[in-house]
Amino acid sequence: MSKLLVKLDIQFFAKTKISDVIVPEVFNPYVIQRSMELSALQASGIISNNPELDKLAQGGGKLINMPYWEDLDGDDEVLSDDNALTPGKITAGQDVAALFLRGKAWSSNDLAHVLAGSDPMAAIGDLVATYWARRRQALLFAMLKGVFAAPTMADNTHDISSLAGDKALLSGSTFLDAKQKLGDASSLLTAISMHSASYTHLQKQNLIEFIPDSEGKVQIPTYMGRRVIVDDGHPVNAGVYTSYLFGEGAIGLGNGFHPEAVETDRDSLAGDDILINRQAFVLHPRGVAFKNATVTGPTPSNAEVALVANWERVYEPKAIRIVKFNYKLE
Repeated sequence: MSKLLVKLDIQFFAKTKISDVIVPEVFNPYVIQRSMELSALQASGIISNNPELDKLAQGGGKLINMPYWEDLDGDDEVLSDDNALTPGKITAGQDVAALFLRGKAWSSNDLAHVLAGSDPMAAIGDLVATYWARRRQALLFAMLKGVFAAPTMADNTHDISSLAGDKALLSGSTFLDAKQKLGDASSLLTAISMHSASYTHLQKQNLIEFIPDSEGKVQIPTYMGRRVIVDDGHPVNAGVYTSYLFGEGAIGLGNGFHPEAVETDRDSLAGDDILINRQAFVLHPRGVAFKNATVTGPTPSNAEVALVANWERVYEPKAIRIVKFNYKLE
């Protein structure tokens, strides 16, 4: 009888370990794909991922060099039977992106599983992709802070916050002025991101419209024909709000390679299961080169990408599909 009780007791306390359910070579691609699907900026087309950027992100090195050809310029010439045409030339420029190396570990104790009545590690596994989507979005906002502090980005900035009265407020008229910073290329701006307070401000004025997604299941908010992305990570300082107008593909994403992207571990004596997730990726505003001027470690931190010394515009302003818009709500 006692042997039977011992057997039943062992079966009752047998536990599924995280290493039994997390297969690294399957889990990591899933997390990357789900992270991209869950990002509002990715879903709107602002962040674009393509095989070329993936390849660059996997090529090694702290910085990713992306050469490009400058546009042709110069006046045309009047044809003449006396004078030959003067050949011009095409010049090359170089955009530079940083490779980001990030990681996070989570653990759960067996007793937490027993007392909670559900598996905390299973919940962690389900939430990893959401976590990384939020962290990449936070990185992007830190990056934009540094990018638009650069003097070379003045032509892509519309700041009305110091003006008097209604001229300082978010409105249809001031939004159009912000859009006009790209001149005849302003039609490329297809989305605007904003703080929830700005979104509510526009809702109260009945200025937010909704359109169905391609499947007719989700109603997408729009303002002045642009998709709206709401995130409270946008800067707010002394009543001054910051929004960004984006064009499709304004931010490039390349998913790189880490030799130990996913690891699981078990501290049997402590009863702890551990999940470790590491990522290597490129996230870059196209046309603004990363100068790596103040990076002290092997890869930039959020605080370092927010520094003006690390950024310099290399594309012409109209070719950079981002406009920063500073305003007040009241």
